[in-house]
Amino acid sequence: MEEYVYIDGKKYRRGYTTGSCASAASKAATHMLLTKKKIDKVNIDTPKGIPLSLVVHNIEAYENKVKCSIEKDGGDDIDATHRMHIYAEATLIDRVNDEDIIVEGGVGVGVVTKKGLSVDVGRPAINPVPMRMINTEVRKIIGENFRDNIGKNKSLRITISAPEGVEIAKKTFNPRLGIVGGISILGTTGIVEPMSDEGWKKSLSIELEMKKSQGLDKIILVPGNHGEEFIKDKLNLDMKYVVRTSNFIGYMLKEAQRIGFKKILMAGHIGKYIKISAGIFNTHSKVADARSEILISNLAMMGAPLEFLKKIESCVTAEGAVEIINNSDYTDFYDLISNKCKYKIDQYLLDEGIDVEVMMFTMDKTLLGKSDKADDLVEVFR
Repeated sequence: MEEYVYIDGKKYRRGYTTGSCASAASKAATHMLLTKKKIDKVNIDTPKGIPLSLVVHNIEAYENKVKCSIEKDGGDDIDATHRMHIYAEATLIDRVNDEDIIVEGGVGVGVVTKKGLSVDVGRPAINPVPMRMINTEVRKIIGENFRDNIGKNKSLRITISAPEGVEIAKKTFNPRLGIVGGISILGTTGIVEPMSDEGWKKSLSIELEMKKSQGLDKIILVPGNHGEEFIKDKLNLDMKYVVRTSNFIGYMLKEAQRIGFKKILMAGHIGKYIKISAGIFNTHSKVADARSEILISNLAMMGAPLEFLKKIESCVTAEGAVEIINNSDYTDFYDLISNKCKYKIDQYLLDEGIDVEVMMFTMDKTLLGKSDKADDLVEVFR
């Protein structure tokens, strides 16, 4: 693997997914089971076309089964699973359903409990691409004529486990997705690309897909914890409607549109939503941080004097500006901005059939402003 990539002139290290770890551990365990010889490295191919040579750890070899692990390496895109060990145990068992390879989940691999994921309810959370990788790599060892080579009455059972996964899963999206008891075995390419938002965005999309599959036709989008608390504690709405967007506001709006939601309530802190009012749909500060400029320009259009605008400009945070605005004659500003958010979202979606309303709050979850028909939409969720 070409270990490093350059992004914006900086050097970052690639990594490999839990799916690659599971397939490599499966291949290594199968090889050692059938040859009765220990190995310290195993080679696999990834869907991205990049081959990997990975170190084999924690080998336990017995007459009828072999277990080993591969250490997950997220490169410079570190997440909760970085440096954990993904295990595979290979065992020859009595023939099952005339299948050569049976893949199961063990300790620390979550179980799917809700519809809408790419894995059926009741099955271990091993996504389709990693499942194919496991089967492909194991097949390279057992060959196409498994029954002739190994025995007509035998199947090879591969059990994927991740003992640390029970605790680590609590730091992931899995509890929100209805995956219980552990982590998911993930990866569509087998390679972790550093500084990539794609995996994060896909996780958010999965939650939207799940809500739709559960029969919901309306959704509440919030950036994160503060939005969830506002919906729960201030609006007293059912949390089953709530999905996080993180900073990917535009992406999640388009996903909600694609999936078919027709009513979308949005609630967020002024520091993020002020950006939407100017048509900025990725609210991360590295993408665009025009909060001060947006505040000042709108207040100026409301007739605020220069000295007042200079006070706003001196604020380090939007929250600081709120304190000044709240003690002025310009408190209508918040409703104005909320309506501008709605207007920009309507333009962005280009779909008059989607009803979107916006609410904006402070860090202590105090409502600041709302678009004109926000209250009406809130009632739809009760």
